[in-house]
Amino acid sequence: MKVTEIRKNPEGLHFEKELDLKDQLIARDETVIDLQHLKAVGVVSFDDGLYLLNYQLSYDLTLPSSRSMEAVTISEDYPVSEVFIAAADVSSKKELVEENLVLIIEDDEINLSESILDNILLNIPLKVLTKEEEKSETMPEGNDWVVLTEEQYQAMKEEEKQENSPFASLSGLFDED
Repeated sequence: MKVTEIRKNPEGLHFEKELDLKDQLIARDETVIDLQHLKAVGVVSFDDGLYLLNYQLSYDLTLPSSRSMEAVTISEDYPVSEVFIAAADVSSKKELVEENLVLIIEDDEINLSESILDNILLNIPLKVLTKEEEKSETMPEGNDWVVLTEEQYQAMKEEEKQENSPFASLSGLFDED
């Protein structure tokens, strides 16, 4: 969206776009398996030297499970708000730029596709599980290795600490039989 078009429309430019950005997303994050039903609905407007981009982003993203590497599709739907400033106006709003509250417009254009890709990447969850994995507490394991939760690991460390204590051999010394 060209900044000149945005400035000409005081009420802002409304958009509703269904995009195919799967290849670009996979190029930026190879763990992504698929991206479908990508839709952005919103408005971009100009106010007091700032360009305001507000839209509702929805899509289905397929990622590998954090445990089993099985494909898991998650549906996302959330609002996105970004504020841009023209490169020529940076000096007048220097404090906003320094605090990373605004993005600088390059080539006199706001690239909606880049904004969408950035926001999808920022919202990829660290923990992705299949429905069965969510219900089950069993973790993957193999020969001489096992995956532990943080709680299991801490409990194991505490148990080792107690077993390796110099006073461990004294336990039970004064038990009454």
